[in-house]
Amino acid sequence: MPHATDIPSLHPLEIFPPFRRWPRSPQREIVFTIIWDAIVGVVLACVLYVSGSGKPFVPLLAEMLVASNAIGFLIHGMMHVLRRVAPGRTGPAMRAARLLLTACCALVGMAFTDAVMGGGGTFATLLHTGALGRYLPGAGAVALLMAAVLAAGERRVARELEAARQQEQIAEAARLLAEAQLRTLQAQIEPHFLYNTLANVVSLIGPDPDRARHMLERLIDFLRASLSASRAEHATVGAEVDLARAYLDLLTVRMGTRLRFRIDVEPSCRDAVIPPMLIQPLVENAVMHGIEPKVEGGTVVVCARRTDAGLCVEVLDDGAGLVPAAPRPGSGVGLSNLRERLRTLHGNSAQVQLLENQDGGVTSRLILPI
Repeated sequence: MPHATDIPSLHPLEIFPPFRRWPRSPQREIVFTIIWDAIVGVVLACVLYVSGSGKPFVPLLAEMLVASNAIGFLIHGMMHVLRRVAPGRTGPAMRAARLLLTACCALVGMAFTDAVMGGGGTFATLLHTGALGRYLPGAGAVALLMAAVLAAGERRVARELEAARQQEQIAEAARLLAEAQLRTLQAQIEPHFLYNTLANVVSLIGPDPDRARHMLERLIDFLRASLSASRAEHATVGAEVDLARAYLDLLTVRMGTRLRFRIDVEPSCRDAVIPPMLIQPLVENAVMHGIEPKVEGGTVVVCARRTDAGLCVEVLDDGAGLVPAAPRPGSGVGLSNLRERLRTLHGNSAQVQLLENQDGGVTSRLILPI
C-alpha cells in the first residue's frame, strides 16, 4: 500500500473528477496539456476582452492560445525532465524546484508569444534581462496559480491514499480476527463426546479389553486428525473425509450395530482444497440429531462430487429427521458457526442446505466454489 508521501505526478486537469478516470500515460498527459492550455487561453482571452484590452476578441484569443500552449508545454516538458532527474523525490525542495521552473517556463513562454505574434521584437531581443522584466509579474502569477492547483491535487491524493491505507488496515484486522475465530472454532471438540468415549473405554477395560483397546486406538486416530486440522489453514477433501471416517469408526465401536456408515467420494474430489473442519460438523450433526435419538440407529453416508455449481459435499442419514429435539450438552462447532465461517471465507458463493429426505432422515449439503 502506498503511503501519503508516494504521491504520483499530477496534471492540473485532474482537479475535475471526470478526468481522473483515465489511466496515466504519456499520450494522456499530452492530450490533457492541450485541453488545459485551451481552457486557460479561452479564460484569459475572455477576462482581457471584458476588462477592456482594446484588441478584437479573435486576435486576442489567438494570442492567449499561443501563450498558454507555449507556457503549458514548456512546463510539461520541464516537469518531465525534473521527474527523470529526481525520480520519487518529494518535499519542500521539490516543490520549490517546481515553482521556480514554472516561473521560468512562464517567463520564456510569454517572451516567445510576443516574438511569434510580432509585438515585442525578436525572441533573442526579448531574452535580454531588461526586456524580460515586464513579464516577471505575470510569470510569478502563473507559477503561484500552478503551485496552488497542484498542491490542492496532492492534498486530495494524499487524503485518498491515507483513506485507502486505513481501509486496508481495517480489512487486515478483520481478516486476522476472522482467522483467530476460525482457529478457535476449529480447535473445539465437544467435551461431552470425549467424556462419554473415555467412560466407555473405562467400562470396557474389564469385560472386553480388546474392544476397549480398539476404541482407544480409534480415539487417538481421531484426536490426531482433529489436531492437525485445527492447526492447518487449508485442508483437502480427502483429509476431511479421513477425519470423518476416524470419527465414525470411533462411534461404531461405542454404538455397535446401531451405527453404520459409508464413504462415497469421487477420486477427482480428494485433492480439492477447502477450509478445514467443514465436513466434520455435518457428520456430528447427523449422528447426534439423526442416529442417536433413533432406537434402532441408522446409516450415515458421506458423499463428495463435482457439479456445475462447484464442489458438492453431502452427509445423509436415515435417522430421526428434522424434528424438535431437547438441547444437547457440549460446545461443538454447530451449523450456525459453520454458516458464519463460510460467509467469512466465501461470502455468498458457498451454501449450507438442510433437506429432509423423503424416506426419513436429513441431507446436509455443502456447496463450495472450486
